[in-house]
Amino acid sequence: MKEIIDVGLKTRKVGPDIAGPKTDMLVVGRFSDGKGLNKLEKELNSRLDGAIDRLIKLSDFKAKEGTSAVVYGSDRTGAKRILLVGLGEKKKATLDTVRKAAAIAAKRGVELKAKTVSLALHNVFGGRFDAAAMGRAMGEGAYFGSYRYDEFVTESENGRLDRLKVEVIDSDSAKIRKLTKGLSCGTAIGRSQSYARTLANRPANVINPPALAAEARKLARGLKNVSCTIFDEKQLKAKGMGGVLAVGAGSKSEPRFIALKYSPAGKAVGKPTVALVGKAITFDSGGISIKPAPNMDQMKLDKSGGIAVLGTIKAIAELGLPLNVYGIVPSAENMPGGSSYRPGDIITTYSGKTVEVLNTDAEGRMILCDGLAYAVKQKCDVIIDIATLTGACMVALGKYMAGLMGNDDKLIKQLQKAAEDSGEKVWPMPSGDEYAKEMKSKIADLKNTGSKWGGACTAAAFLGQFVGDTVWAHLDIAGMDIFTKATEYTAEGSTGFGVRLLTTYLMNLLEK
Repeated sequence: MKEIIDVGLKTRKVGPDIAGPKTDMLVVGRFSDGKGLNKLEKELNSRLDGAIDRLIKLSDFKAKEGTSAVVYGSDRTGAKRILLVGLGEKKKATLDTVRKAAAIAAKRGVELKAKTVSLALHNVFGGRFDAAAMGRAMGEGAYFGSYRYDEFVTESENGRLDRLKVEVIDSDSAKIRKLTKGLSCGTAIGRSQSYARTLANRPANVINPPALAAEARKLARGLKNVSCTIFDEKQLKAKGMGGVLAVGAGSKSEPRFIALKYSPAGKAVGKPTVALVGKAITFDSGGISIKPAPNMDQMKLDKSGGIAVLGTIKAIAELGLPLNVYGIVPSAENMPGGSSYRPGDIITTYSGKTVEVLNTDAEGRMILCDGLAYAVKQKCDVIIDIATLTGACMVALGKYMAGLMGNDDKLIKQLQKAAEDSGEKVWPMPSGDEYAKEMKSKIADLKNTGSKWGGACTAAAFLGQFVGDTVWAHLDIAGMDIFTKATEYTAEGSTGFGVRLLTTYLMNLLEK
């Protein structure tokens, strides 16, 4: 398997002539409602004999968000290409506008086989945003846009470069220092999201539960202050983790329970211990309640929640955040077979609660309930679970944002703020007692499906039965896990959704 594109990020102080540095591609942002050319555009336009002015007057580039245009350099510019990136209306611009613009630039850089991409995007925003925040956004965007999953492609007519160098340029030393600080943070988060995308994209014949556990061990070995505990099938039976065991019973690949612990010695005293619990079904056929054949290949991405947890642990360890964080990833492969769990079975879970199985394709909650109970047993102060849990959430919200449910208004608001900061959108949904009543069984404590209505809410209410009084939130990321085709910002495949969101939430905790 070949490596994904190696992205190198740095800042570079240039002279007062910001239009002059040598580069394969200089990236400049433009607002759709901008009046005339800004200072940098005027200088570039002068050196290009009016090329930018002509492009705009012809309306070939209207600077709408998500658009871009290439103008080729001349002997009077240090850049071989100038990429104009549309930022949309100035009044609507956010840090996510910066992030997306950097993603477009990196994506175009890869497509054009540019070795060096120089970002001057922040220039047009003036003092609207903190320079460090813009540096972070550009770092995250550069990784997101440059990402390609092609490790199994052995032949390519055009090929691609193995490395992309992205630099953020400015002539102000004080601003460079702030940009550098932010870019360093964005690099850690962006690199971790790319790591998560690669793991999620790998097919089920490459990543099964034992292979995922081995990857978690490898990750922990490469990080400071991270330990890794794995429970195999024998240990799962000894501990009574019946939910994970039931779902994995039909597969030749045995289930695993992964527990990562990030514990920076002495630095997290007095701060809350947070558990991140992620669903990792390495392939979901639906089991005996088998899914339809169309698009079943996408079910390799049913491990996306668990992978997001691994990526978040990687990011916070590289950032050295002074928090105690558990990364709990129950993992199984849901397959039909002679030993599969069946509709009608009653499963005793790790918490001691019993669950009547009505549908083997409602398997995510069966493994998550063991993960949540384990987090409670570790005496975590806050628990957040993340899962591609229900098609019902995608029916409700489409592919635009994740569902957010929980038992604590403060935590819900904190995650909404993290979503706003990270650009990974969420929308609050209910999961109260009326939904929990639907999940009561007549022959067990609970059943694993409710009625046909409000499926995302009843699923969350089911999970809520396993956290007791612990502060808890649930992220249903169904629909957010995949780009079925390439966008203007990035390639098709796994999105790595959740890494930026969860890392930002943890960083925001420290700011308070």
